Amino acid sequence: MSISAPSPDETKPPIYSAPALEKGFSILELLSEYPRGLTVTEMAGKLGLSVSEIFRVVMVMERLAWLRRHPGDRFRVTLRLLEMGFKATPVDELVQIAAPFMRDLSHQIEQSCHLVVRNGNRGMIVYRQQTPGPTVFAVRVGAGISLDSTCSGHVLLAFNAVNDGPAVGEVNVGSDLDRTLQKVRSRGFEVMKSTRTVGVTDISCPIFGNSGAVVAALTVPFLQLIDGTQKVTRDDARMYLQETTRQISEELGSAGNQ
Repeated sequence: MSISAPSPDETKPPIYSAPALEKGFSILELLSEYPRGLTVTEMAGKLGLSVSEIFRVVMVMERLAWLRRHPGDRFRVTLRLLEMGFKATPVDELVQIAAPFMRDLSHQIEQSCHLVVRNGNRGMIVYRQQTPGPTVFAVRVGAGISLDSTCSGHVLLAFNAVNDGPAVGEVNVGSDLDRTLQKVRSRGFEVMKSTRTVGVTDISCPIFGNSGAVVAALTVPFLQLIDGTQKVTRDDARMYLQETTRQISEELGSAGNQ
């Protein structure tokens, strides 16, 4: 008696369906792109669904405080999503440890700074500290960034932040990005003109955890002033930033990876 090998379809894991849950996640993903919110009708149109298909889902999400209704019956995602993300990941501990050092750094260099972690194939800003000075340039917490075209992304890729998504070893050898990452690893930081804002130069350094892996990038969007009031140069700001990331890494249990 011969036993035939299972067909490819038989070896695939079963696919389960939960339509209401899928709609809930689709709504969250959609609203993340519209911080000013959308009406139920607008959501239905953008998702290609009828109002009746998502109305109950939206009402339940509002009752459970995942969404909040604003004037004009526009719904926005609440901070509960960010809160849960912090609780369910190591980000909460990272932010608690990094926050006082980031506050000190902003006072020393009179510039804002922000903390970026890797989230799959992108980076995510999880905390920011605004400068105490009169001129402020800051980014939005929760914003996603590209890894291959940003200062923070280069640091996360260069030091192979986590094991999910494309690792540095998967970057095409000899490519422009590969050469850039080699330079970042060699000097221990990245510095580049902002790809979005004129007059801003981004400076980013890695933060290491107790396992020796990079857990985050700390970035200063250095704003160049033209009124002669600037007290700290860009090079000095970079040195302050390097010292700050070294101190945070030590607090996280890193044994001199920088």
